[in-house]
Amino acid sequence: MFNGIIKYRGKVIKIIKGGKNITLFIKSNIFFKKNEIGSSISCSGVCLTLDKFNKNVAQFYLSRETLNRTNFKYIRINDIVNLEKSLVYGQRISGHFVQGHVDTTSTVKNIKKIGKSWEIYFTLLKKFSKFVVNKGSITINGVSLTIAKVKINSFMISVIPKTLKLTNLIKLKKNDIVNLEFDVLVKYIKNFVNK
Repeated sequence: MFNGIIKYRGKVIKIIKGGKNITLFIKSNIFFKKNEIGSSISCSGVCLTLDKFNKNVAQFYLSRETLNRTNFKYIRINDIVNLEKSLVYGQRISGHFVQGHVDTTSTVKNIKKIGKSWEIYFTLLKKFSKFVVNKGSITINGVSLTIAKVKINSFMISVIPKTLKLTNLIKLKKNDIVNLEFDVLVKYIKNFVNK
């Protein structure tokens, strides 16, 4: 479980492809301990298991399912990844509860710069519109954000300068693909109501 508050970014320095799976090597300033091997790390919103680390380089294995469901199928050397360690019991929740289970991907439709903030518009398939509500929470590339506007086939978020500085959202441009995770509470409520 994560809270979508990103304090670290990492750079992809190596990718090893093996069949329909890949092993990813990410260089960052996160300090890992030996007992954290096997723990969950949010990598741009995807819950991955820390396989190994050597100084400031962490190694992750991505299965075919992960590649099919996320934007990691397009990952390249030098790409920037948002990183967050899993929560510790009693830790402050500044964002919202994030599982790291990506529901779908979305495409950047447009970016408007308003002063130092950005308004970013994303595509949304109709079948997912039931999970998106005005002023509700959503996770984009692992970042906990508030939905500012909902349209028929899209939604918009407003990103403040601090969030842009700390995350890979500042690298976004039109037609880029991002990972989306809808608010887990909305998903449970929707499922309950449907039954």
